[in-house]
Amino acid sequence: MDFNATLSFTVTDRFLRYVVIDTQSDPASPTIPSTEKQKDLGRLLVAELLEIGITDAHLDEYGYVYATILANSNKPNIPVICFCSHMDTAPDCSGKDVKPIIHKNYSGGDIILPDDNTQIIKLKDHPDLKNQLGNDIITASGNTLLGADNKAGVAEIMDACYQLMQHPEIKHGAIKILFTPDEEIGHGVDKVNIEKLGAFAAYTIDGESAGNMENETFSADGAKLTIHGISAHPGFAQGKMESAIKIAGQIVAALPDNLSPEHTSDMQGFVHPVDINGHVETATIDFIIRDFEEEKLAAHADIIRQTANEVLKRFPNSTYTLETHEQYRNMKNVLAQNPQIVDHGMEAMKRAGLSPKLCSIRGGTDGSRLSFMGLPTPNIFAGEHAFHSKQEWVSVQDMQKAVETILHLCMVWEEKA
Repeated sequence: MDFNATLSFTVTDRFLRYVVIDTQSDPASPTIPSTEKQKDLGRLLVAELLEIGITDAHLDEYGYVYATILANSNKPNIPVICFCSHMDTAPDCSGKDVKPIIHKNYSGGDIILPDDNTQIIKLKDHPDLKNQLGNDIITASGNTLLGADNKAGVAEIMDACYQLMQHPEIKHGAIKILFTPDEEIGHGVDKVNIEKLGAFAAYTIDGESAGNMENETFSADGAKLTIHGISAHPGFAQGKMESAIKIAGQIVAALPDNLSPEHTSDMQGFVHPVDINGHVETATIDFIIRDFEEEKLAAHADIIRQTANEVLKRFPNSTYTLETHEQYRNMKNVLAQNPQIVDHGMEAMKRAGLSPKLCSIRGGTDGSRLSFMGLPTPNIFAGEHAFHSKQEWVSVQDMQKAVETILHLCMVWEEKA
Protein backbone atom coordinates (compact mmCIF):
# COMPACT_ATOMS: atom_id res chain seq x y z
CA MET A 1 0.00 0.00 0.00
CA ASP A 2 1.48 3.35 -1.09
CA PHE A 3 0.48 5.58 1.80
CA ASN A 4 2.35 8.54 0.37
CA ALA A 5 0.01 8.55 -2.62
CA THR A 6 -3.23 7.91 -0.75
CA LEU A 7 -2.97 9.79 2.55
CA SER A 8 -3.40 13.46 3.32
CA PHE A 9 -0.78 13.91 6.04
CA THR A 10 -1.51 16.10 9.07
CA VAL A 11 1.85 15.59 10.77
CA THR A 12 3.36 18.97 9.83
CA ASP A 13 0.41 21.03 11.04
CA ARG A 14 0.35 19.04 14.26
CA PHE A 15 4.07 19.47 14.79
CA LEU A 16 3.88 23.23 14.30
CA ARG A 17 1.07 23.38 16.89
CA TYR A 18 2.94 21.32 19.44
CA VAL A 19 6.38 22.96 19.34
CA VAL A 20 5.06 26.39 20.39
CA ILE A 21 3.85 24.90 23.69
CA ASP A 22 6.62 25.15 26.29
CA THR A 23 7.04 21.70 27.88
CA GLN A 24 10.56 21.93 29.28
CA SER A 25 11.14 19.52 32.18
CA ASP A 26 13.04 20.46 35.36
CA PRO A 27 15.61 18.08 36.90
CA ALA A 28 15.52 19.98 40.22
CA SER A 29 11.77 19.59 40.70
CA PRO A 30 10.45 16.96 43.14
CA THR A 31 7.01 16.76 41.49
CA ILE A 32 5.64 14.37 38.84
CA PRO A 33 5.49 15.74 36.23
CA SER A 34 8.40 18.03 37.05
CA THR A 35 6.61 20.98 35.43
CA GLU A 36 2.86 21.51 35.20
CA LYS A 37 3.20 23.11 31.76
CA GLN A 38 3.85 19.67 30.26
CA LYS A 39 0.18 18.96 30.90
CA ASP A 40 -0.74 21.82 28.53
CA LEU A 41 0.40 19.69 25.61
CA GLY A 42 -1.13 16.58 27.19
CA ARG A 43 -4.55 18.24 27.37
CA LEU A 44 -4.33 19.31 23.72
CA LEU A 45 -3.39 15.78 22.63
CA VAL A 46 -6.32 14.29 24.55
CA ALA A 47 -8.71 16.79 22.93
CA GLU A 48 -7.41 15.91 19.46
CA LEU A 49 -7.60 12.16 20.13
CA LEU A 50 -11.19 12.49 21.31
CA GLU A 51 -12.01 14.61 18.26
CA ILE A 52 -10.87 11.89 15.86
CA GLY A 53 -12.99 9.30 17.67
CA ILE A 54 -10.69 7.65 20.23
CA THR A 55 -13.07 7.62 23.14
CA ASP A 56 -10.86 6.50 26.04
CA ALA A 57 -8.13 9.15 25.58
CA HIS A 58 -7.25 10.76 28.90
CA LEU A 59 -4.55 12.59 30.86
CA ASP A 60 -3.75 11.16 34.29
CA GLU A 61 -2.61 13.00 37.41
CA TYR A 62 1.07 12.39 36.61
CA GLY A 63 0.87 13.92 33.13
CA TYR A 64 0.68 10.69 31.07
CA VAL A 65 -1.63 10.49 28.07
CA TYR A 66 -3.22 7.09 27.39
CA ALA A 67 -5.46 6.06 24.48
CA THR A 68 -6.63 2.92 22.67
CA ILE A 69 -7.46 2.33 19.01
CA LEU A 70 -9.66 -0.75 18.88
CA ALA A 71 -8.83 -3.63 16.55
CA ASN A 72 -10.60 -3.62 13.17
CA SER A 73 -9.38 -7.07 12.09
CA ASN A 74 -11.31 -10.31 12.60
CA LYS A 75 -8.10 -12.24 13.15
CA PRO A 76 -7.86 -13.67 16.66
CA ASN A 77 -4.88 -13.23 18.98
CA ILE A 78 -3.24 -10.24 17.33
CA PRO A 79 -0.68 -8.98 19.86
CA VAL A 80 -1.44 -5.54 21.30
CA ILE A 81 1.28 -3.05 20.42
CA CYS A 82 1.95 0.42 21.80
CA PHE A 83 3.48 3.58 20.33
CA CYS A 84 5.18 5.97 22.72
CA SER A 85 6.80 9.41 22.58
CA HIS A 86 7.67 11.95 25.24
CA MET A 87 6.16 15.42 25.50
CA ASP A 88 8.90 17.26 27.41
CA THR A 89 11.85 19.12 25.95
CA ALA A 90 15.36 19.20 27.38
CA PRO A 91 16.43 21.57 30.16
CA ASP A 92 19.66 22.22 28.21
CA CYS A 93 18.14 24.91 26.00
CA SER A 94 15.08 27.15 26.23
CA GLY A 95 11.81 25.80 24.81
CA LYS A 96 9.83 28.99 25.47
CA ASP A 97 8.48 31.12 22.61
CA VAL A 98 9.63 28.71 19.90
CA LYS A 99 9.22 30.17 16.41
CA PRO A 100 9.29 27.31 13.90
CA ILE A 101 10.39 28.11 10.35
CA ILE A 102 9.85 25.90 7.28
CA HIS A 103 12.71 26.15 4.77
CA LYS A 104 10.99 24.96 1.60
CA ASN A 105 12.73 22.88 -1.05
CA TYR A 106 16.15 22.70 0.59
CA SER A 107 18.80 23.14 -2.09
CA GLY A 108 21.92 22.34 -0.11
CA GLY A 109 24.40 24.41 1.87
CA ASP A 110 24.25 25.94 5.32
CA ILE A 111 21.08 27.23 6.98
CA ILE A 112 21.48 30.53 8.87
CA LEU A 113 18.83 31.05 11.55
CA PRO A 114 17.34 34.56 11.36
CA ASP A 115 17.07 35.58 15.01
CA ASP A 116 20.72 34.77 15.74
CA ASN A 117 23.06 34.79 12.76
CA THR A 118 25.71 32.92 14.77
CA GLN A 119 23.43 29.89 14.78
CA ILE A 120 24.31 28.18 11.50
CA ILE A 121 23.23 24.64 10.65
CA LYS A 122 26.31 23.68 8.65
CA LEU A 123 26.22 21.00 6.01
CA LYS A 124 29.62 19.71 7.12
CA ASP A 125 28.36 19.23 10.68
CA HIS A 126 24.99 17.70 9.73
CA PRO A 127 25.70 14.99 7.15
CA ASP A 128 22.04 13.89 6.90
CA LEU A 129 21.28 17.21 5.20
CA LYS A 130 22.77 15.60 2.08
CA ASN A 131 19.73 13.31 2.04
CA GLN A 132 17.29 16.22 2.29
CA LEU A 133 17.73 17.91 -1.10
CA GLY A 134 14.33 19.07 -2.30
CA ASN A 135 12.76 18.44 1.11
CA ASP A 136 11.25 20.98 3.50
CA ILE A 137 13.41 21.56 6.59
CA ILE A 138 11.86 22.85 9.82
CA THR A 139 14.08 24.76 12.28
CA ALA A 140 13.59 27.16 15.14
CA SER A 141 14.52 30.82 14.68
CA GLY A 142 17.86 30.73 16.51
CA ASN A 143 16.91 31.68 20.08
CA THR A 144 15.46 28.35 21.25
CA LEU A 145 15.54 24.67 20.54
CA LEU A 146 12.88 23.44 18.12
CA GLY A 147 11.42 20.60 20.17
CA ALA A 148 11.58 17.97 17.44
CA ASP A 149 12.91 15.83 20.27
CA ASN A 150 10.33 14.48 20.79
CA LYS A 151 7.39 16.46 19.43
CA ALA A 152 8.21 15.08 15.99
CA GLY A 153 7.47 11.63 17.42
CA VAL A 154 4.33 12.90 19.14
CA ALA A 155 3.06 14.46 15.89
CA GLU A 156 3.87 11.32 13.91
CA ILE A 157 1.97 9.07 16.30
CA MET A 158 -0.95 11.52 16.35
CA ASP A 159 -1.12 11.61 12.55
CA ALA A 160 -0.94 7.80 12.45
CA CYS A 161 -3.88 7.68 14.89
CA TYR A 162 -5.82 10.03 12.63
CA GLN A 163 -5.07 7.91 9.54
CA LEU A 164 -6.06 4.67 11.29
CA MET A 165 -9.39 6.18 12.31
CA GLN A 166 -9.99 7.61 8.83
CA HIS A 167 -8.94 4.52 6.85
CA PRO A 168 -10.56 1.28 8.07
CA GLU A 169 -8.98 -0.52 5.11
CA ILE A 170 -5.73 -0.43 7.14
CA LYS A 171 -6.20 -3.63 9.12
CA HIS A 172 -4.71 -3.83 12.60
CA GLY A 173 -5.09 -5.24 16.09
CA ALA A 174 -5.60 -3.15 19.20
CA ILE A 175 -3.18 -0.22 19.35
CA LYS A 176 -2.19 1.55 22.57
CA ILE A 177 -0.90 5.12 22.65
CA LEU A 178 1.33 6.50 25.41
CA PHE A 179 2.74 10.02 25.72
CA THR A 180 5.08 10.55 28.68
CA PRO A 181 6.46 13.52 30.63
CA ASP A 182 9.99 13.99 32.01
CA GLU A 183 11.88 11.66 29.67
CA GLU A 184 14.66 14.22 29.29
CA ILE A 185 15.39 14.14 33.03
CA GLY A 186 15.31 10.34 33.32
CA HIS A 187 11.85 9.98 34.86
CA GLY A 188 9.77 9.31 31.74
CA VAL A 189 8.26 6.02 32.91
CA ASP A 190 8.38 6.45 36.69
CA LYS A 191 4.59 6.40 36.96
CA VAL A 192 3.55 4.60 33.77
CA ASN A 193 0.79 2.03 34.26
CA ILE A 194 1.98 -1.09 32.42
CA GLU A 195 -1.19 -3.01 33.30
CA LYS A 196 -3.36 -0.27 31.83
CA LEU A 197 -1.44 -0.50 28.56
CA GLY A 198 -1.74 -4.28 28.43
CA ALA A 199 0.59 -4.42 25.43
CA PHE A 200 2.88 -7.20 24.25
CA ALA A 201 5.43 -4.82 22.70
CA ALA A 202 5.96 -1.10 22.23
CA TYR A 203 7.92 1.23 19.98
CA THR A 204 9.25 4.60 21.01
CA ILE A 205 9.27 7.03 18.08
CA ASP A 206 12.28 9.08 19.16
CA GLY A 207 15.19 8.38 16.84
CA GLU A 208 17.22 10.34 14.33
CA SER A 209 17.70 9.55 10.63
CA ALA A 210 14.93 8.06 8.52
CA GLY A 211 15.32 4.27 8.33
CA ASN A 212 17.16 3.94 11.62
CA MET A 213 15.93 1.56 14.28
CA GLU A 214 17.67 1.21 17.62
CA ASN A 215 17.60 -2.01 19.60
CA GLU A 216 20.49 -1.31 21.94
CA THR A 217 21.25 1.40 24.48
CA PHE A 218 23.93 2.11 27.00
CA SER A 219 23.67 0.48 30.38
CA ALA A 220 23.80 3.31 32.88
CA ASP A 221 24.78 3.93 36.49
CA GLY A 222 24.97 7.11 38.47
CA ALA A 223 27.67 7.75 41.06
CA LYS A 224 28.25 10.29 43.82
CA LEU A 225 31.74 10.93 45.15
CA THR A 226 31.71 12.70 48.53
CA ILE A 227 34.99 14.25 49.66
CA HIS A 228 35.60 15.03 53.34
CA GLY A 229 38.34 17.64 53.62
CA ILE A 230 39.72 19.56 56.59
CA SER A 231 38.42 23.05 57.29
CA ALA A 232 40.40 25.76 59.05
CA HIS A 233 40.31 29.54 59.36
CA PRO A 234 41.98 30.77 56.17
CA GLY A 235 44.17 33.16 58.14
CA PHE A 236 45.62 30.29 60.15
CA ALA A 237 45.29 27.42 57.66
CA GLN A 238 48.92 26.69 56.90
CA GLY A 239 49.60 23.00 57.36
CA LYS A 240 46.01 22.36 58.44
CA MET A 241 43.47 23.04 55.68
CA GLU A 242 42.77 20.39 53.07
CA SER A 243 40.11 21.95 50.84
CA ALA A 244 37.50 19.49 49.55
CA ILE A 245 36.85 21.92 46.69
CA LYS A 246 40.45 21.73 45.50
CA ILE A 247 40.51 17.97 45.97
CA ALA A 248 37.39 17.68 43.81
CA GLY A 249 38.98 19.81 41.10
CA GLN A 250 42.12 17.70 41.08
CA ILE A 251 40.12 14.47 40.86
CA VAL A 252 38.16 15.74 37.87
CA ALA A 253 41.35 16.96 36.19
CA ALA A 254 43.03 13.58 36.78
CA LEU A 255 40.31 11.45 35.18
CA PRO A 256 41.60 9.69 32.05
CA ASP A 257 40.73 11.55 28.84
CA ASN A 258 40.15 8.30 26.95
CA LEU A 259 37.18 7.59 29.24
CA SER A 260 35.43 10.93 28.72
CA PRO A 261 32.42 11.61 26.45
CA GLU A 262 34.40 14.05 24.32
CA HIS A 263 36.99 11.37 23.51
CA THR A 264 34.75 8.33 22.97
CA SER A 265 32.44 7.16 20.19
CA ASP A 266 30.65 4.14 18.73
CA MET A 267 30.60 1.31 21.32
CA GLN A 268 32.96 2.94 23.83
CA GLY A 269 31.69 3.76 27.30
CA PHE A 270 32.59 6.74 29.47
CA VAL A 271 32.76 8.29 32.95
CA HIS A 272 31.35 11.81 33.00
CA PRO A 273 31.27 14.30 35.92
CA VAL A 274 28.03 16.24 35.55
CA ASP A 275 27.78 18.29 38.75
CA ILE A 276 30.10 19.59 41.50
CA ASN A 277 28.95 21.14 44.78
CA GLY A 278 30.65 21.90 48.03
CA HIS A 279 32.75 23.99 50.36
CA VAL A 280 36.08 23.60 52.08
CA GLU A 281 35.02 20.79 54.42
CA THR A 282 32.81 18.72 52.10
CA ALA A 283 32.35 18.53 48.34
CA THR A 284 30.43 16.18 46.05
CA ILE A 285 30.91 15.20 42.42
CA ASP A 286 28.01 13.53 40.59
CA PHE A 287 28.94 11.22 37.72
CA ILE A 288 27.11 9.34 35.02
CA ILE A 289 28.74 6.06 33.99
CA ARG A 290 27.86 4.49 30.63
CA ASP A 291 28.77 1.37 28.66
CA PHE A 292 27.04 -1.06 26.31
CA GLU A 293 28.48 -3.94 28.34
CA GLU A 294 26.92 -3.95 31.79
CA GLU A 295 29.88 -5.66 33.44
CA LYS A 296 32.15 -2.74 32.50
CA LEU A 297 30.18 -0.29 34.66
CA ALA A 298 31.86 -1.57 37.83
CA ALA A 299 35.29 -1.23 36.19
CA HIS A 300 34.50 2.36 35.25
CA ALA A 301 33.46 3.10 38.85
CA ASP A 302 36.81 1.65 39.94
CA ILE A 303 38.54 4.25 37.76
CA ILE A 304 36.88 6.94 39.87
CA ARG A 305 38.08 5.20 43.06
CA GLN A 306 41.62 4.78 41.74
CA THR A 307 41.76 8.44 40.70
CA ALA A 308 40.46 9.58 44.09
CA ASN A 309 42.96 7.34 45.93
CA GLU A 310 45.84 8.76 43.92
CA VAL A 311 44.81 12.39 44.48
CA LEU A 312 44.17 11.89 48.20
CA LYS A 313 47.75 10.71 48.71
CA ARG A 314 48.54 14.45 48.69
CA PHE A 315 45.84 15.10 51.32
CA PRO A 316 46.56 12.58 54.11
CA ASN A 317 43.85 13.76 56.50
CA SER A 318 41.02 13.76 53.97
CA THR A 319 38.74 10.89 52.96
CA TYR A 320 36.05 10.08 50.42
CA THR A 321 33.11 7.76 49.82
CA LEU A 322 31.71 6.62 46.48
CA GLU A 323 28.10 5.52 46.08
CA THR A 324 26.76 4.08 42.83
CA HIS A 325 23.19 3.34 41.77
CA GLU A 326 21.56 1.75 38.75
CA GLN A 327 19.84 4.07 36.25
CA TYR A 328 18.91 1.85 33.28
CA ARG A 329 20.17 -1.18 31.38
CA ASN A 330 20.78 -2.15 27.76
CA MET A 331 17.43 -3.19 26.28
CA LYS A 332 19.08 -5.49 23.71
CA ASN A 333 19.02 -8.44 26.11
CA VAL A 334 15.25 -8.15 26.54
CA LEU A 335 14.51 -7.59 22.85
CA ALA A 336 16.57 -10.64 21.89
CA GLN A 337 14.01 -12.83 23.65
CA ASN A 338 11.31 -11.74 21.16
CA PRO A 339 13.17 -11.03 17.88
CA GLN A 340 9.94 -10.51 15.92
CA ILE A 341 9.51 -7.13 17.62
CA VAL A 342 12.58 -5.73 15.88
CA ASP A 343 12.03 -7.80 12.74
CA HIS A 344 8.52 -6.38 12.24
CA GLY A 345 9.90 -2.86 12.66
CA MET A 346 12.54 -3.45 10.01
CA GLU A 347 9.91 -4.89 7.66
CA ALA A 348 7.66 -1.86 8.18
CA MET A 349 10.46 0.52 7.21
CA LYS A 350 11.15 -1.52 4.05
CA ARG A 351 7.49 -1.26 3.10
CA ALA A 352 7.70 2.50 3.61
CA GLY A 353 10.40 2.59 0.94
CA LEU A 354 13.33 3.01 3.30
CA SER A 355 16.60 1.11 3.68
CA PRO A 356 16.38 0.05 7.33
CA LYS A 357 19.46 0.17 9.51
CA LEU A 358 19.80 -1.32 12.98
CA CYS A 359 21.71 1.00 15.32
CA SER A 360 22.83 1.46 18.91
CA ILE A 361 21.97 4.52 21.02
CA ARG A 362 24.75 6.28 22.91
CA GLY A 363 22.18 7.13 25.55
CA GLY A 364 18.86 5.84 26.75
CA THR A 365 15.18 6.16 25.93
CA ASP A 366 11.92 5.45 27.71
CA GLY A 367 12.20 2.12 25.92
CA SER A 368 15.24 1.15 27.99
CA ARG A 369 13.27 1.10 31.21
CA LEU A 370 10.00 -0.06 29.65
CA SER A 371 11.80 -3.13 28.34
CA PHE A 372 12.86 -4.08 31.85
CA MET A 373 9.36 -3.35 33.18
CA GLY A 374 7.99 -6.13 30.99
CA LEU A 375 7.24 -4.15 27.82
CA PRO A 376 9.97 -4.77 25.19
CA THR A 377 10.45 -1.46 23.38
CA PRO A 378 12.92 -0.67 20.56
CA ASN A 379 13.25 2.85 19.18
CA ILE A 380 12.21 3.95 15.67
CA PHE A 381 13.35 7.11 13.90
CA ALA A 382 11.38 10.34 14.24
CA GLY A 383 13.65 12.38 11.94
CA GLU A 384 14.95 14.68 14.69
CA HIS A 385 18.48 16.06 14.44
CA ALA A 386 20.81 18.20 16.62
CA PHE A 387 18.52 17.67 19.59
CA HIS A 388 18.91 19.77 22.76
CA SER A 389 20.32 22.67 20.74
CA LYS A 390 19.28 25.83 18.91
CA GLN A 391 20.29 24.11 15.66
CA GLU A 392 17.72 21.33 16.02
CA TRP A 393 15.92 20.44 12.78
CA VAL A 394 13.61 17.91 11.16
CA SER A 395 12.29 17.48 7.64
CA VAL A 396 8.62 17.28 6.69
CA GLN A 397 9.28 14.31 4.44
CA ASP A 398 11.06 12.31 7.17
CA MET A 399 8.13 12.90 9.51
CA GLN A 400 5.77 11.62 6.84
CA LYS A 401 7.94 8.53 6.40
CA ALA A 402 7.71 7.93 10.13
CA VAL A 403 3.90 8.06 9.90
CA GLU A 404 4.01 5.55 7.04
CA THR A 405 6.29 3.29 9.07
CA ILE A 406 3.89 3.30 12.04
CA LEU A 407 0.96 2.40 9.76
CA HIS A 408 2.88 -0.39 8.04
CA LEU A 409 3.97 -1.70 11.43
CA CYS A 410 0.34 -1.99 12.52
CA MET A 411 -0.38 -3.96 9.36
CA VAL A 412 2.65 -6.23 9.71
CA TRP A 413 1.59 -7.30 13.22
CA GLU A 414 -1.92 -8.03 11.90
CA GLU A 415 -0.62 -10.02 8.93
CA LYS A 416 1.85 -12.07 10.97
CA ALA A 417 -0.66 -12.96 13.71
